[in-house]
This record gives sequence, structure tokens and C-alpha cells, in this order.
Amino acid sequence: MPEFYDLAIIGGGVNGCGIARDAAGRGLDVFLCEQDDLASATSSASTKLIHGGLRYLEYYEFRLVREALMEREVLWRMAPHIIRPLRFVLPHHKGLRPAWLLRLGLFLYDHLGGRKLLPPTRALDLRKDEAGAALKPGYGKAFEYSDCAVDDARLVVLNAMDARDRGATIRTRTRCIKAERRDGLWHLVTRDLASGAETEIVARILINAAGPWASAVLETVIGRKTPAHVRMVQGSHIVVPQLYAHERCYIFQNGDGRIVFAIPYESAFTLIGTTDRDYHEDPAKVAASEEEIGYLCQAASEYFATPVSRDAVIWSYSGVRPLYDDGASDAKAATRDYVLDLDAPEGQPALLSVFGGKITTYRRLAEAALAKLGAHMPERISAVAGWTGRTALPGGDFPAEGFAGEVAALRADYPFLSERHAARLTHAYGRRARQLLGSAKADADLGRAFGATLTEAEIRYLQRAEWALSAEDILWRRSKLGLHMSQDEIAGVKAFLGEGA
Repeated sequence: MPEFYDLAIIGGGVNGCGIARDAAGRGLDVFLCEQDDLASATSSASTKLIHGGLRYLEYYEFRLVREALMEREVLWRMAPHIIRPLRFVLPHHKGLRPAWLLRLGLFLYDHLGGRKLLPPTRALDLRKDEAGAALKPGYGKAFEYSDCAVDDARLVVLNAMDARDRGATIRTRTRCIKAERRDGLWHLVTRDLASGAETEIVARILINAAGPWASAVLETVIGRKTPAHVRMVQGSHIVVPQLYAHERCYIFQNGDGRIVFAIPYESAFTLIGTTDRDYHEDPAKVAASEEEIGYLCQAASEYFATPVSRDAVIWSYSGVRPLYDDGASDAKAATRDYVLDLDAPEGQPALLSVFGGKITTYRRLAEAALAKLGAHMPERISAVAGWTGRTALPGGDFPAEGFAGEVAALRADYPFLSERHAARLTHAYGRRARQLLGSAKADADLGRAFGATLTEAEIRYLQRAEWALSAEDILWRRSKLGLHMSQDEIAGVKAFLGEGA
């Protein structure tokens, strides 16, 4: 007999996993399949920010900005281990947006979203403030405001873990190859991409949250001919050695109307991004082009006293944002808002397709998706909308401003951990770091050390608890330890996992 579920979800990005968590917490039987690793596409290729989107005010996206601003502190409280507050410095560039317009935008930014914990905007004199030291002498005036940073891929994994803890079935490396309505239900055929084994499942409702592949799923898996609702916009980022010593970020205006962030990253680096350009190729093959890398280097060099050269780039990554096609002529102006398309013919099971969205509003998108499906849901709902915003993600059950205390508590329980190691584990796993460390009394109890504080115990935990299979899963999604390791150390991880050269 096929496995039966209330809800089947195609896509293991932030939207799919967020919906799975919310639905499982309401008592529904949930199935989710992802053709690759969790967060293997768009959801691990963001600018790593929980933010309102200051520049979206220029496009009158007030509802989206308000919703995103309101979510900043909600998400910070839910996951204080992987989310942290940041201050952003916006230098005034003569000849671009006037200072009064920046001040007005930031006034709205401060007051649209019910800010409580994050500090407000203030004006800076870059000739006196340390933030001006890294910039060219011509920049004198700036504004500083608040947003948050997030480990985007871990946000996805934590939602999937919580969904699983609440009863959901999460299958990675599993592709849905066919979905059809029959006898009042959805009948899905999934294929395990490692073994080739096929499984049939049955569900009351189907959600297409396949991101850049959403239109393809509609056409090739479901067989529904539909206009292309997805506008694929490529966003690329570069990582360079640390450009300045302080912990604040910069947001730079550019002459073409786009903005670029420069963000302290992984303690020793600076992350610079992003780009915005239409993309028409296979989303699985997206990569930062030399043109985009050059653009980011040039944009940063317009502001920093020390130019950012191509040779300084030690890593780049790129993703395709599956934005809703609202007809905007310019990629940077395309809406970041989400659209939920419900297809529910009389007497037939419902299909909900998710288009667009941004990582900051994923939780609200999940609530909206389930609300839209309300008339098609089974009656046995055991939790009301909004529970996800009041419940910590795995490991995040400590006060939003209590990160330093958690690091100290972990070192008290495991005195052999260095400050650096304890901070990294707390940032990644929060209070669940103890599940990884177990009864260890010394470094040796954690097994083989691979470099950059990665141990055999951590790899085993990631395999056991977080669906990690490959070195890429471990070094570039569950962590960014690949930035800190030598090629020989990375090769050691691959060999341990049985990966070929």
C-alpha cells in the first residue's frame, strides 16, 4: 500500500521546509522530498541577511518591507544561535540618492516594523567614526541602521529538523517524477536518486515549492500547461580576506541603481554581494561569471580605500532567485514578494504553487500557504496559525541576546573546548551542541580531527541528525569550514566519506 499523507511538498528550500514545519506542528501528516541536499540551491546562496529590504521602499513595496521588518526580531528570538543583529553603514554618495531621501527611507525603515530590540538609525561623521577609516577620504556623511545576519542553509535544516521532530517525513536526494490527481487524491511517484528505487505516496494536498524549478515541476511532473510565472534572477557573491577590523557592515549605492553589501564573514573574511541579472539557463549550473565578479570588485573599490582586486577573491557563489514575474523590465526592480497560486477544481485535490519570496519572510509565507489551503485541510488541526513564531528552532531555546552566555555554559560543561571551538559549535547548533559532544571529556573523545575544529563526532552527528552525506554538504552548507581548511584537509574529509578524488 502507498504511504498516505495529508500534505506532500516538492522542494527542500526554505519555503518548503518552513511549510513542512508549520504543518507538522499543526498535527498534519507531512511528506517532503528534495532532489538534492536541503538548501542546495537558492536557499544557501543568499546574502545571509534577515532584513526588511531598504531598497524595496523605492519600488513602493511597503507591505513586503513591513512584513519583513516585523519578522527580523521574531526570527532572532526563534534562532539566536544562527541569527545575530548587525549595524549597517550607508555612506552618502554625492551625485546619487540625496541625503534627505536616505534619511526619509531610514525613518520609514525604523518605524514600519515594530522594532523593539534592535537599535534605531543614527547619523555618522565618517571623518571621526572608525567606519570611515576603511573608506576613501571623500565620504564624510553616513547613516547607520539595524538588520540581522543569518546562516541561511542552517535555517533551512533547522526547519526540516523541527518538522521531522514533529512527525514529518523528509527525504533528500529524492525526486518526484510524477504527480497526478486520481480518485480525489494526489498520487506521487518518487525516485531515490542514489538507488533508483521508486516509491508511490498518496496525499490530500500537493505543494509545489521547487523554487527555480517550480514551472518545470508544473509542466513535466504534474503535466499542467501554464504560463511561466518564475522570473529567474541570478545573484552572485564574492568572499575576500577581511577588509576592515570592526564588526559593522556597509551598504553601498552604485551608479546603476543597484546596491552592494560588504559584510564581516566567518571571522576572517568579508562577503560582498549581490548582483541582479536575468538568468535563462539550467538553475543547477549557475555560477558567478567573471563579469559579475568584476562588477562586485569594482563596486566595492568605488568606496574602499584599498581597492578589491580580482586576485583577492578566494571564493564565489551564485544562486538563482525564483522571483514572481511581475513584468518589471529590470531584474533589480522585480518584486521580491511571494505569490501563492491555488489550483483546486471542484471535487479535486488542491495544488498550491509557491512563486517568489525571500528568506526573511519564509515563515509568514508558510502561514499564508496553510491559510490559503484552509478549506482543503483536514479538520484535525491541533495548533493555530502563528505557533512557529513563538517556538524556538532546534537549539535556539535561549534568550535572543544570550549568545555569549551560551558559549560560556558550553565551555563550563566541556572545559577542553577552546573559545573558538565552543563559539562555532554554539553558533551552528545552539543548545543541541551537547547532542554532538555527548559524554566527551577530552578532544580525543571526539575522534579524528580534520582541521578548523571539525571532528569525526561532528561529521557523525551531521550524518545522523541533519541529512548530510557529502563533503560539500558538511563543509559548504552545514558549515563554511571549507573557507578555513587547506586543500589537503578538505581531501581528508572527502576520503573519510568515501568520495573519489
